[in-house]
Amino acid sequence: MIDNIRDYTRRGSIFHLFSRTLYRQIDKDNLRNRKRHSFDFMRSRLVLLDFILANQDLNYFETEQDKVSFFCDELGVPKDSLPAKVYEGGPESKPTLRYFVDKFPMFLSSPFSDAPPVVTLSYVDSGFETSSHFVSHLGAYQGLFRQLKSFRFLYIAAKDAYFQRAEERFRSLVKRPLESDVSGDILRYFQIRTKWERHEYVVPVTEDFEFLTEARRRFYGDRFENLYQAWISGTITEREVRLEFSQLNPDRPVFFGTFLVHEHRSPVAETLRRSDGCVKDTRNPPRDRSRHPRSDAKLLGA
Repeated sequence: MIDNIRDYTRRGSIFHLFSRTLYRQIDKDNLRNRKRHSFDFMRSRLVLLDFILANQDLNYFETEQDKVSFFCDELGVPKDSLPAKVYEGGPESKPTLRYFVDKFPMFLSSPFSDAPPVVTLSYVDSGFETSSHFVSHLGAYQGLFRQLKSFRFLYIAAKDAYFQRAEERFRSLVKRPLESDVSGDILRYFQIRTKWERHEYVVPVTEDFEFLTEARRRFYGDRFENLYQAWISGTITEREVRLEFSQLNPDRPVFFGTFLVHEHRSPVAETLRRSDGCVKDTRNPPRDRSRHPRSDAKLLGA
C-alpha cells in the first residue's frame, strides 16, 4: 500500500500511498495520484497543499469538469482554447483528451480592495524547476488568456528567488501582448515571417528575430496558420485582418501576484497553529500581517 519512500529536506520522509482500496473509500480509485511520480512532482504537490491550507476560505474550482464548465458554459470560451493534453490509450482504446492536467489552484478572487472578483489562475514552483517550465506553462495557457476579458495570475513558491524573473516573464509573454494592438502584431508577424522564409535577411535584425520567436508561440494554431496562408496568397487583405481581430483590443486588466508558502514546515501543524490565511495584493491591506510575514503579491496593471 505504501511505496516510493523519499527523504524530504532532511527533516522527514515522503510516503507514496497507492492502495486502490483506500482511494476507493473516497471514490477516487482512478485518481492519478495513485501512480508513481517524480520527486519534483511530489514536492510541487506539497507546496500546493501548503497554499490551500493557508487559504481555505477561497472557493476553488476543484475538478477538471468544474473548470471546463466555468470557462465554456459561463464565459463562453471555445473548448479548443483550453489547455489540453492527449493521453494515448492501449491497443484497443482511443486516446483521451484531458484539460487542465497541471491541477494548479484556480479560483475567483478580487485583485484588490473593492474590485469585482476575477478568475485567478496559478503556477506552483516546486523549487527544482527552471524558468523554461514556467514559460511552457504560460504557453499552454495562451489560448485561454486571449479569450478572457480580465484575469489574475498567481505564482506560488516556497522561495522568493524567482519572483522577479517570473514577473518579468509574465509581463513579456502575457501582459504586454494582451494589452497591445493584436491585429498590428499579427500583421507584423506575417511580414517578418515572410521575409524570414524567403531568406530576405542579409544582415540579422535581433529585434525582428526576437519578435518572431515570441509571435510563433503567441499566434500558434490552425486559425493563425490558415490566416497567414490566406494573407500571403493575397486572398485576405490587411484591412480584413484588422477587422477580424478588432474585438480583441478592448481594455482588459491583467493582474499578477506572488505567494510565498512557509517552507519545510508541517502544513497540518501550521494550519492548527494559524487560523487565518489569504492571498494578498499590494492594494489589499493584509488582515493580519504578522500571521503571514512572508506572503507577498505584486499587481500588474490598473
